[in-house]
Amino acid sequence: MQKHKQQQPLLLCFLLPVFLFFQSISAVDFVFNGFNSSDMLLYGLADVESRILTLTNRTYYSMGRALYPEKIPAKKPNSSYVYPFSTSFIFSMVPYKKTPPAGYGIVFIFVSVKGIQGANPAHYLGLLNFTNNGNPNNHVFGVEFDVFKNEEFDDVSANHVGIDVNSLKSKAAHDAGYWPDNRRSDNSSNADDEKSFKELKLNSGENYQVWIDYSDSLINVTVALVGMKRPLKPLLNVSLDLSEVFEDEMYVGFSSGTGQLVESHKILAWSFSNSNFSLSENLVTKGLPSFGFPKGSIFRSKGFIAGITVGGFFGVGLCALFALFLIKRRRGGVTEREEMEEWELEYWPHRMSYQEIGAATREFSEENAIGTGGNRRKVYKGVLAGGAEIAVKCISNENDGLREFLAEISSLGRLKHRSLVGLRGWCKRDKGNFLLVYDYMENGSLDKWVFECDDRKMLSCEDRIRILKDVAFAVLYLHEGWEAKVLHRDIKASNVLLDKDMNGRLGDFGLALIHDHGHVTQVPNTTRVAGTMGYLAPEVISSGRASAQTDVFTFGVFILEVMCGRRPIEVGKPPLVDWAWQLKAQGQLMNAFDERLKAGCEFDEEEVDRVLHLGLLCAYPDSSSRPTMRHVVKVLEGNKEVEDEVESEDMDAYLLPRMKSIGRLSEIPQDFGSSSHPTVEDIRQSHSSSLSFSWSNTKAEGR
Repeated sequence: MQKHKQQQPLLLCFLLPVFLFFQSISAVDFVFNGFNSSDMLLYGLADVESRILTLTNRTYYSMGRALYPEKIPAKKPNSSYVYPFSTSFIFSMVPYKKTPPAGYGIVFIFVSVKGIQGANPAHYLGLLNFTNNGNPNNHVFGVEFDVFKNEEFDDVSANHVGIDVNSLKSKAAHDAGYWPDNRRSDNSSNADDEKSFKELKLNSGENYQVWIDYSDSLINVTVALVGMKRPLKPLLNVSLDLSEVFEDEMYVGFSSGTGQLVESHKILAWSFSNSNFSLSENLVTKGLPSFGFPKGSIFRSKGFIAGITVGGFFGVGLCALFALFLIKRRRGGVTEREEMEEWELEYWPHRMSYQEIGAATREFSEENAIGTGGNRRKVYKGVLAGGAEIAVKCISNENDGLREFLAEISSLGRLKHRSLVGLRGWCKRDKGNFLLVYDYMENGSLDKWVFECDDRKMLSCEDRIRILKDVAFAVLYLHEGWEAKVLHRDIKASNVLLDKDMNGRLGDFGLALIHDHGHVTQVPNTTRVAGTMGYLAPEVISSGRASAQTDVFTFGVFILEVMCGRRPIEVGKPPLVDWAWQLKAQGQLMNAFDERLKAGCEFDEEEVDRVLHLGLLCAYPDSSSRPTMRHVVKVLEGNKEVEDEVESEDMDAYLLPRMKSIGRLSEIPQDFGSSSHPTVEDIRQSHSSSLSFSWSNTKAEGR
């Protein structure tokens, strides 16, 4: 017995180093009061400027991600136990002058992999994308500081903090702010809480400090102005089990994104620990740079004489401005100070001055003319004073010009998506003519790359399918991703523009309609035929009425146009859709594929076959048998769910029954996937007997 007691100290001496060793493995503590480029893994536009970690700048549709260089232990191996952690950081969202501050936010993140592959900017904050958002295999945890209200994610406001698990649709969220500690906290009601709540405008340029603590499946998130004592009551207090989200080791850091709206997202200091919850006290909160715009009035000067002097100069300045305004009005010019009409206040972007646009385009010189848009609208390239390149489309008030102009600003002016051409502003010239100002697309329209390039510059099969995906995402956003449904009605290669990275952007919303809760709310005369010959769905020709399914038909023709290298209507040839259906009926659909690509390029024949079948399915005569754009995106993306269920190369046996099984399509002809393919005439008779399906004899309002 005595001997045993003597061995206990020896055993403890042996086990103590082992215990300390394993504790040191799981313990991670660091404090950054300022950053060096070697402190973080930087991706996208993330950079270190003057010891400040800057995630994004005023570049449109950009993203930045910064991660601690090493993975940290997040979960006990072979266990569901998640290590507690505590982190605090100081951030600032800095708006740019003359730019609406709303683009888009910062996320503190835990991720399982480094890099930014599979991430999109704007609404997805450089963290996820449309196809993987909500996937439980993401292994992503985040706390977002978001300044854009996205209806798709059920955001509570355009200034909120949310807790995200594998999705940008937050598990819990609250308007950004805090509860002061001097209120009655013992028995105060929720109503009292709301009255005492102090809102913080996240993108004001102010410096804010955040505290995030996680322990025993409970997470607390607190926000306050930098330099304040940490509020006792957290902004978010949520029960959350991260055992299925965290892997044994995770990367930790920050992500951010911009879209059509931009601002700079900055991290000034950061502490993290999974062993010491008081480490945040080591953050330096004084003497930090300030990014907010100057506050106060020029009249807050010391002394009566100084006040009188400033007031005098101010009065003289007002008189000079008023005189200049009168001169401009007499000359018929439009100034930035011109009073806005009531309807303008609903939309962004707003009116730009004619002088600014004229200077950018060198007074619309012919050297700056870059082409002709829809309805022969002339387009000019310009460079704004800040260096941003723009494209300016001139619209006459004749031939429905006003309707086209209103359709553009009421739809594209409020839509924000990476695959849509960005509308920056507009201007009303004399005699009722209009100017629309877009982001400049360096590589022009897609149709030039499909039809006019020689073989050396011709788009590859891979590039064409990638651009089809870009446009599919854009159309899906129009149909499902915004507060109202937008029908484009003119999807075609000439309306798809390519940016400097050859990404496809859908533009020209001159025929767009906006639907709200099942009825059209924008642009009258919805029953007149509108679109481009060769792209019109049969039901549009017969009734003139547009729907999401008519957009799907147009997108199907667009797929065939791009993949076949043929325009929908060419002199001396059958219409593209009829020709493709005929080849399909003969079991020779691959013969529709662009001959130039067959000869000189490598391509995945199975993928091409799938895309061609998808084009035909979208261009099906019976509107009820067409897929939705969400299904189209899934097929183009090679959705895992589809890949797991189907291994057959027989697209007839796979694609159409798959669409039918989703439950959104009505009856598909039973013999469509059989060996006896129906002819085009069979399809017309069985599905379109009441429709005028003659392409050549139809007049349409188009380009």
